[in-house]
Order: sequence, then structure tokens, then C-alpha cells
Amino acid sequence: MPAGILHGKKGIIFGALDEQSIAWKVAERTHAEGGQFVLTNAPVAMRFGKIHELATACQTEVIPADATSVEDLENLIRQAQEKLGGKLDFVLHSIGMSLNVRKGRSYTDLQYDWMQKTFDISAISFHKLMQSLYHMDAMNEWGSIVALTYIAAQRVFPDYGEMAESKALLESFGRSFGYHFGVAKKVRVNTISQSPTMTTAGSGVKGFREFYDYADKMSPLGNAPAEDCAAYCVSLFSDFTRMVTMQNLYHDGGFSSMGMSPALLS
Repeated sequence: MPAGILHGKKGIIFGALDEQSIAWKVAERTHAEGGQFVLTNAPVAMRFGKIHELATACQTEVIPADATSVEDLENLIRQAQEKLGGKLDFVLHSIGMSLNVRKGRSYTDLQYDWMQKTFDISAISFHKLMQSLYHMDAMNEWGSIVALTYIAAQRVFPDYGEMAESKALLESFGRSFGYHFGVAKKVRVNTISQSPTMTTAGSGVKGFREFYDYADKMSPLGNAPAEDCAAYCVSLFSDFTRMVTMQNLYHDGGFSSMGMSPALLS
């Protein structure tokens, strides 16, 4: 990939927690490719992470925001434009959390107020973000909005809980808002369905290590590392993908196309 493909581009990156976060890797790669951005995460998440270390390394700032709050999002977008000196060219939504999964509630015994919170944090926040960007006319033409998702939106992974429905909703928002953003402002919206990745959040799912190994054997190229996902995000931020929109793009080493692999039968 050529150096500096994001030179002159400005954006917001949500969700960097620590070095294991995909958003952290996206920030590092975006910085290396010449992009300017602000970092953001929920205040409660920031207390447990290292986002300020990342900001220092990338010569940028952190603006706290609760992605479920339209007021917070509007304030974030306003401050980001002030600090970066203009409209935005890219935004990464890398947000997901389920109290039911964290507390070990099975899919057949979910607590519904927690489910609603899961949907708000993990999916509806994506619509709130895009609607705020849209109403504030904060995106440049041919800008790019990307959200991270997972194949559980299409297939059953029992221990993933109601996060599966969250990801299905997230992907639907990407398609639907992608239409409106494309027609009105030539902004593209895509979701990336990433391999199981050893992030802080992902590794907390029951049986994750075993499933990670299974997916690695099933995929012809093996699991896609977070660093490669970051490079894919950067390519979607760049002008090389100007006509790609409303897509759910699998970045999973081929896992999504496999039925069975001999590697699992030996």
C-alpha cells in the first residue's frame, strides 16, 4: 500500500481501548498514512484503557463521548471539526458491549433491559452517529464511514448472545443510511466483518480461545490479524475505494465462504 494515502484527510476514530483494540491499530495505521484524527471513547471505558498514550503517539487529542447520547455525539463532531480545521473525511465506529454476555446469561435466559442497552451501545449508536454527521453536514463529499461487525449477524454462534442481533442491525443501518448519505452527500458507508480477533472485548466471550483456533483452521488464509483489518479500514478511508458503499465486507481469511476444511478432520 502506498505511503501517505490519507494525506490531508481528517476524521474520528471510536473505540480504541488498548493495544489489543482494532481501533487502536486503525489509529496507528491512519497516522502512518498521513491522516489526522481525534480519538474518542466513553468516559467509563477511558478509565480502564490507555487511549491517552495512543493520542500522544499519534499527535492528537481525545474527546470523551457517550456514543448513545446524541448531545455527546454532536459535541464531539463540533469539537473535532474545530480541532482538525474543517469537515471530516472518515469515521470509524468500533463499539460493542453486551451485559448479558459479560455476565454469562445464556441466549435463552436474557435480561431484556440489558438487551436493549446492548442494542443501543452496539448498533443504534451507529445510526445516531450517522444521523448527527448528516444533520450537521460534517462529512466532505466522497467521505467514508466504516463500522466493525461480525459474521454472527448471518450465522449462529450460540455464545455470542444478542450481540448477533446487534451486528445484524448495525449492518442494516450501514446499508440504509449508506443510501441516504450517498444520494445527498456522496458519502459512502460500509461495514467490515472481521475474523475473531484477540481483543480485550472478544477474548471475554465464553469459549473464545477454542473458537479462535477453529476459525483459524477453517480459514484458508487463517484468521485476519488486527493489523490487517486496520490496513483494510485505511483502504476504505482512502480515495482508492470511492465507489464502494452499502457493503458488508468480509475480512476473515476466507472463513465466510467455507463449508468444511480438511484441517478440522485430521
